[in-house]
Amino acid sequence: MHDYHHRRYRTLAAGLLSGALLLSATSLVHAQEAQKPDEAWKKEYRATATKYDDLVNTKLDVRFDYSKSYMYGKAWVTLKPHFYPTDTVSLDAKGMDIHKVELDRGGKTTPLKFDYDGMVLRVHLDRVYKYTEKYTLFIDYTSKPNDLKVKGSAAITDAKGLYFINPKGEDKNKPTQIWTQGETEANSVWFPTIDKPNQKTTEEIFMTVPSKYVTLSNGLMVGQKENGDGTRTDHWKMDLPHAPYLFFMGVGDYAIVKDSYKGKDVNYYVEKEYAPVARRIFGNTPEMIAFYSRITGIDYPWPKYDQIVGRDYVSGAMENTTATLHGESAQQDARELTDGNGWEDVIAHELFHQWFGDMVTTESWSNITLNESFADYSETLWNEYKYGKDAGEAVNYKGISSYLQQPENAGKNLVRFYYADKEDVFDQVSYPKGGRILNMLRNYVGDSAFFKSLNLYLTTNKFKSAEAQQLRLAFEEVTGQDLNWYWNQWYYGSGHPKLKIDYVYDDAAGKVQVIVNQTQETGKMFRLPIAIDVYNGPTKERHKVWIEDKTDTFTFAYKSRPDLVNVDGDKVLLCEKTDDKTLDNFIHQYKYAGNYVDRHEAVDFCAKHQDEAKAVDLLKAAVKDRYYRIRSYALGKVDFKRDNVRAAFEPIVAQLAESDPSRVVKAKAIEILGSFGNSAYLPLFIKATTDSSYSVAGNGLEALSDLDSTSALALAKKMIKAPAKGELSVAISQVLMKSGDESDFDIVSDNFEKMPVAQEKFEFMMPYAKMLSKVTSTDKLKRGVDLLIQFKEAIPQAYRQQTDPYFDNALKGLAKKKQAEGKNDQAEYINAKLGGEKKGF
Repeated sequence: MHDYHHRRYRTLAAGLLSGALLLSATSLVHAQEAQKPDEAWKKEYRATATKYDDLVNTKLDVRFDYSKSYMYGKAWVTLKPHFYPTDTVSLDAKGMDIHKVELDRGGKTTPLKFDYDGMVLRVHLDRVYKYTEKYTLFIDYTSKPNDLKVKGSAAITDAKGLYFINPKGEDKNKPTQIWTQGETEANSVWFPTIDKPNQKTTEEIFMTVPSKYVTLSNGLMVGQKENGDGTRTDHWKMDLPHAPYLFFMGVGDYAIVKDSYKGKDVNYYVEKEYAPVARRIFGNTPEMIAFYSRITGIDYPWPKYDQIVGRDYVSGAMENTTATLHGESAQQDARELTDGNGWEDVIAHELFHQWFGDMVTTESWSNITLNESFADYSETLWNEYKYGKDAGEAVNYKGISSYLQQPENAGKNLVRFYYADKEDVFDQVSYPKGGRILNMLRNYVGDSAFFKSLNLYLTTNKFKSAEAQQLRLAFEEVTGQDLNWYWNQWYYGSGHPKLKIDYVYDDAAGKVQVIVNQTQETGKMFRLPIAIDVYNGPTKERHKVWIEDKTDTFTFAYKSRPDLVNVDGDKVLLCEKTDDKTLDNFIHQYKYAGNYVDRHEAVDFCAKHQDEAKAVDLLKAAVKDRYYRIRSYALGKVDFKRDNVRAAFEPIVAQLAESDPSRVVKAKAIEILGSFGNSAYLPLFIKATTDSSYSVAGNGLEALSDLDSTSALALAKKMIKAPAKGELSVAISQVLMKSGDESDFDIVSDNFEKMPVAQEKFEFMMPYAKMLSKVTSTDKLKRGVDLLIQFKEAIPQAYRQQTDPYFDNALKGLAKKKQAEGKNDQAEYINAKLGGEKKGF
């Protein structure tokens, strides 16, 4: 599973709390004090589920009731005792109506007694079975997912397993779809099973659906039958065992864009309007499969690999075996893709799960690192392979930053045997921290040993479940080293090092001392094998050392004072650090050490010293860097409020706005030029509004609006007639709102409603609330308030404590203004909405 939503909401909340819209700290403290969490879980060891019985095969025959959002199911579940003889079996079956439970012997059935509490179906078998004996249960049931009250998480916002999207077709702007989401243990809402990750079963599903729809499930479609009543039954079969949470069904009106890898189907199920760009979104998949097959040494193990996009999906994406489900954000139009495929990392992430998670599966949610850390790290591997070293290092650095942004992460072990809820392990420790731990391990053992160890781990545990110690044993067998220290430190421990690095040069003695202090206050000292590179001009001398103590001092001899001593030369450490380098050191680092993080660090340092000409010169070089992310980042760090800096950079920025090959950089440059208020750039801004990139066009329109609001408004009214997304959608709405014309309200509101729940929607929210304060129509006011409430409630519970007060304060202020204007009916509506909707605390 990709934690796209988790990262997105975290960024959203962080942006809210760090920006100008910051709520009072007091209000948040009071909110936190009001909610005193139950900490009993800290004493509850989360063991791997005991295997009393083993799943062998699961056969389902299902049909759907769109009017009730029910599924009518028949299940044939084949099991055997795991080891000890037994005469009972317990199956997870959440919120179902159980009509019949029978023993099936080759079609001959015998009724069985059972107990059912609404969650677990306990079946009394006809006799005692030994572990050498299989038996098949037949269960006739109804799945009622919408009647089940379950809790989700930050990464997975709901957990009812089976989802009917617009089932009655009442929303004309949304297709009718069905999709399922099993992780963690929600598939047992729609079929009875042992819903634990350490179970594996083969699978067969007969799905009866309206003939106008297509279906997707695990494995291969082996048959189709028209039923003569407007329905069709599709027969899907998976002959290789996989975990129950990876079972999947998808139903809808999709275009199927066909691709392949070594004769295996690699198909893309998209809404029909996206069929022309499906290959631009998903088309790297066959190359990804080939790359992952090569680095793991195991050719893609499953019979096909399809990807489908679902509306209103509760997470980012999910790695159902051979049938990955993506959220609707995957569907980008041609203009969005001009800025780059924003979903490519998710596609890479989910595909790697087919090896790490699906073929070899974590045996417990405590060991989720075996699934998610690998998938997270695959984003680094793919970018490095496809787009070069800078791209891989940029993804890796983003992972480090993502983990460090939340200080509470430092208290969590990677392998977590204690947690309040199993959903809680899908966090920034299991994802980016775990990915960085793999990156450090790769750096330590070397590429050859790293990938050979992965091959051994996958081969040894193929189609089985595993725990983190089995990964350690694979690495130990390949490298010949005892790696308990690494696993104990990073997998079974928490936190990260905080390093203070100082340098003492002694020219008379011809030596430099590098003093590294671990300053974390946890009492835990980290063992860190690193490289220290000593530079004289472009020449580098590498020293491999170990940081092990609270203070470590490393001494290196020299004939002439080094231009740079670069600690952690490969920039792989997951750490916080204070590095006492000089400006000249960082300039040398940018030019000669030169990996992505080296250059990024140099830009950061020089950005803080723009009163020094050498620092400004480095920033000039950085905005022309070979890699677009450094160029864009450096542009954002230049202090254009300094007259001398602006004068030095303005011609460069204008050139980037005109001709940079990256739309990301071009859009950033246009945004900056727009802040100058210089009418000389009007032709550039007008030209930008016609760019195929939404970002460039949007920033061009906003810049034009600041100089010529009349022309910008006329242009916005023309642009609104064509579909627009992203920055352009925001810019059009901003221009229309600025005009204060109430006739544009519906257009602006439509844009607001369509925006994904992300930081840009938060930034759009205050201008939108301001527009509502000027609206006279009560119907329009009600629609706007409803949209704000919907936005508020769309944010997962994990973040509502931070975001709810912001919404409430904005709406209270709006109500107060309306009351002061004598519009009591509008004020009453707002207050009723505030009082009536459920609090997210």
